[in-house]
Amino acid sequence: MKALLVKYKSVIRFVTLFIGSYLIFLFLYSVYLKYAEGGNYHPDYITHLVAKQSSSLLNSIGYEAEVVPHSTLTSMQLFINKQYLAEIVEGCNSISVIILFLSFVIAFAQNIKKTILFLFSGAVLVYAVNVIRIAFLAVALYKFPEYQEVLHSVVFPGIIYGMVFILWLIWIRIISNTATSNE
Repeated sequence: MKALLVKYKSVIRFVTLFIGSYLIFLFLYSVYLKYAEGGNYHPDYITHLVAKQSSSLLNSIGYEAEVVPHSTLTSMQLFINKQYLAEIVEGCNSISVIILFLSFVIAFAQNIKKTILFLFSGAVLVYAVNVIRIAFLAVALYKFPEYQEVLHSVVFPGIIYGMVFILWLIWIRIISNTATSNE
């Protein structure tokens, strides 16, 4: 048994760090969501902010966009030119994707300074791309409502998860180059 633990030490370390950090971040996020239920923002501050920023981006590129809190649901309603397009819900705020990204990077952490810099810059990039993604999804839904299902279910999740995958590959490249240069 000890030989197996020694042989697979790096795999066990990765799995433990990934699952452990994922569960910790998920717990903290659930505490935030629970606390946000009674707050001043509807549905929660981050989702509210993402919706407002997406609307501002749409307005800056020439669309008359507006987001308003839903009267009964925990979401923000998105309109372009007074036409209702979509609900922006908590799952649209990119936090769950950022948690997944952070957990993977932490599981492969080596140099603390590089890791913290990559965690921060990657999380900011995922957040920013998500705001852009929501704005472009809104435009696509406005112009091509007949493709709503494929746009919402395939194309736009593919963008955010594809970007996270590319960031993971970059991170692996960074740490493998660091490991190579340290030998």
